[in-house]
Amino acid sequence: MAKSEVRIDKWLWAVRIFKTRTIATEAIKKGRVTLGDSQVPVKPSRTLKVGDVVNVRKPPVTYSFKVLALTENRLGAKLVPEYMENITPQSEYDLLEVVKISGFVDRRKGLGRPTKREGRELSKFTESVYDDGWDFDFDDEDED
Repeated sequence: MAKSEVRIDKWLWAVRIFKTRTIATEAIKKGRVTLGDSQVPVKPSRTLKVGDVVNVRKPPVTYSFKVLALTENRLGAKLVPEYMENITPQSEYDLLEVVKISGFVDRRKGLGRPTKREGRELSKFTESVYDDGWDFDFDDEDED
């Protein structure tokens, strides 16, 4: 029996947008999920219908999904395309790429030590600065 309406928190979990239903519910309560073009947040108990567009904000990107079919049961990853269509604009993915590239430069205070990769990048950068003609060798011997 096909359902005509399903709770939005169950659907988001079932189509693998969120790992658990609890996480889906928390995201909805924080106002990160909207329906259609409206920027009004929905409640976890809001029902979905086929054809609805769900917007999910996972900073810095807002993903958009069109509901193709309804389910309350968790799906295998291969079945997900039958239940939703990803209609996220390319501009959102471009924004994600920019954030990935600037990740090292835009390091916020308090995020801990640099990773090994970031340390290597920093070493390369400092070596390139010092290789540009800066001479820091000191002569300790006096020339009389």
